[in-house]
Amino acid sequence: MPRPQQQLFETEPAPWEEDDQSRQLTASVVLAEGPAQEFDYLVPDNLRDSVEPGRRVKVPFGAGNRLVVGYCVGLEDRPVGRRKLKPLHSVLDEHSLLSPAMLRLTRWIAERYLCDWASVLEAVLPAGVRVAAGTRLSTLLSVDEAAVRWLTKAFPEQTPVAPGATTDRDPIAKLTPKQLEVLKVLLAAKEAMTSGELARAARCGPGPIAALRRKGLIRSHTGRIATFRPDEFQRASEQHLVLNQDQEQALRIILDAMNARRHQTILVHGVTGSGKTEVYIQAIQEVVHFGRQAIVLVPEISLTPQTVDRFRRRFGAVAVLHSHLSDAERHASWQRIVEGAATVVVGARSAIFAPTPNLGLIVLDEEHESSFKQETAPRYSARDVAIARAEAEGIPLILGSATPSLESWHRAKTGQYTLVEMPRRVMDRPLPAVGTIDLRAEKGRNLSSGALSRQMVAAMKAALDEGGQVILLLNRRGFSTHIQCPACGFVVRCPECDIALTHHRKEEIALCHYCDYEVPAPTACPSCQFIGIRYSGLGTQRLEAEVRARFPEVVSLRMDTDTMQAPGSHQRALAAFRSGKVRILLGTQMIAKGLDFPDVTLVGVINADTALHLPDFRAAERTFQLVTQVAGRTGRGPKGGRVLVQTFSPDHPAIRAAVRHDYAAFAAGELPIREMLCYPPFAAMIRLVIRGRSEPVALEFAKTIAERLAVSLQQHAADARVLGPAPCPFARLKGRYRFQIQVQGPDAGRLRSAVAAATADLQPPDDVQWIVDVDPVDML
Repeated sequence: MPRPQQQLFETEPAPWEEDDQSRQLTASVVLAEGPAQEFDYLVPDNLRDSVEPGRRVKVPFGAGNRLVVGYCVGLEDRPVGRRKLKPLHSVLDEHSLLSPAMLRLTRWIAERYLCDWASVLEAVLPAGVRVAAGTRLSTLLSVDEAAVRWLTKAFPEQTPVAPGATTDRDPIAKLTPKQLEVLKVLLAAKEAMTSGELARAARCGPGPIAALRRKGLIRSHTGRIATFRPDEFQRASEQHLVLNQDQEQALRIILDAMNARRHQTILVHGVTGSGKTEVYIQAIQEVVHFGRQAIVLVPEISLTPQTVDRFRRRFGAVAVLHSHLSDAERHASWQRIVEGAATVVVGARSAIFAPTPNLGLIVLDEEHESSFKQETAPRYSARDVAIARAEAEGIPLILGSATPSLESWHRAKTGQYTLVEMPRRVMDRPLPAVGTIDLRAEKGRNLSSGALSRQMVAAMKAALDEGGQVILLLNRRGFSTHIQCPACGFVVRCPECDIALTHHRKEEIALCHYCDYEVPAPTACPSCQFIGIRYSGLGTQRLEAEVRARFPEVVSLRMDTDTMQAPGSHQRALAAFRSGKVRILLGTQMIAKGLDFPDVTLVGVINADTALHLPDFRAAERTFQLVTQVAGRTGRGPKGGRVLVQTFSPDHPAIRAAVRHDYAAFAAGELPIREMLCYPPFAAMIRLVIRGRSEPVALEFAKTIAERLAVSLQQHAADARVLGPAPCPFARLKGRYRFQIQVQGPDAGRLRSAVAAATADLQPPDDVQWIVDVDPVDML
């Protein structure tokens, strides 16, 4: 969290060394790496024209005046103090990389999420932008101002005279035809050129160019030229679709907010297949029509080629921002956005920081998705940052989901957001029928020993025989998730984590999914050498093997992070499924969202209980969301569709509500439980995690934090409670023991202030680390 501004002082000057000037230009600088505070530096005369807030600078730091990089976050003309400030060393950027509005937003994030301002600035500004990836320094040539006037007289059709250009005599007559041609080409160019570019354009060698430089008719300077050329924007090729009544109502509410030029957060709650995306697109079209830009955020997992292509076919000038871009691609997209060439930005979480100069609308689709919360510093929520940015810019924000987060639903129901309901699918297609398969009965009567129950196999066969396609969801990677010896009970675990290793059959390894530790898959018990070691549990690899064994004539495909690592693999897999070449698509949650395939007539949830019983207060909510979302992948075409959910808990309220597509019933049952236990949305929450290699040392430090928190909460009159310290659900990861402290209370502001005060000067023991997570999503 930013702390009070501190000056960097040198030794106090003698009276005769005092500057005669009464005022000085002072730059406030946040160091990219260093103490979490602002420092004041003197702006020397030679840098006055180049420094501004949002540019990076180099400054001397510490007793040794080591040069470090920082961000200029403010300029102020101040009276000269008694102590002399150190001067800025240099300015690194030709232009401001962060607008004043973005600087204000980053400071808000630092204060809201109790983190260093520098870490936010580094997160907002991609590495590719900081290093100007895809460019290189080169000598650039342009026509001297005096030569412009001479050439304009000789060739009046060329560029007009530069203001103030004068000359004593006209040297044009003394130039050779080739030199004259070089000047004409350079004069007609819209921007400076390298020597090679100029020689090719003028069809000459280096001689005429060198002669003109000696004559002073061509000037040179150092600048950056692009070495990476992004693909051209495609032309918009599709027209608007005709909206139904629900879509028209939703669009009208959004346009009313846009036309009133006011901020409004609009929650669009539409069932899967209700046409929410078309509403977004037509609202964006209105924004673009008035020369403004839009940002569309989607979860990384839903940022499929299908999603991106839909926007490109409608708008053409679409910039895409996601984690798989190279530095050069990201820098090129950044430049297009800054220049206004890209009218629509589509991206994952970090796209909320897109440098749009004329922002008119923000859309956050699948707003309930946990991936919108960053799990490394700065631990911001893209949804809450989008709300803050939209409020600051005075523009509407659209939150869309078939299964909104309970926080957003509660805010909409209490009038903080505008709620728009879209309860019907387009073309009045029915929602798919959802049935449950009680795995207790299947396993109890030994009706099935594999992943697929008898009912599921029969339904798959019927769907395939009728020409349909099948999607199977299992949210666990690997082949077997548990390796245990039945003789001595030994479990094959990761030595660095408190986690059982997962068997990956293709590589024949046992792998930890948290630290990537791996060993060869054992054929005998590592403890007692019993050869009958048992591989149990179910992952996507085992499901794939069973599907291929049961349906050998049908092409199937597995999609999970193990199979989708190669560039373009995601796009190729979906293209094969869309074309009908692949009939059965199985995988983890990446197949549950953002896909629209009209020939899918059966969706099977292999085990709906994988997340239901985790020690997380959102476990039921996430189960309901996942089942509902994957169910929405079917019934989108004229063939209709059905969903089968395999579960050991068919009577659980989340499962029952998902089967009925009844979000309101789920919320009505879950919210009173949250309120009773003082969980969000009825209270704010901050989670602290302490980790270290020594369990007693980490625990003792966690106790110290908890004691300080209790005192600070009392001092801030925060009606809150402190839970812990207690071991995290995953008590050891990557060789470090983990303890958690939860702070919960109704006043978020007082909670943050109390936690900030309690942790302001914490000095952890050696090899102990701690983090603060405001509004945590990951509770494991």
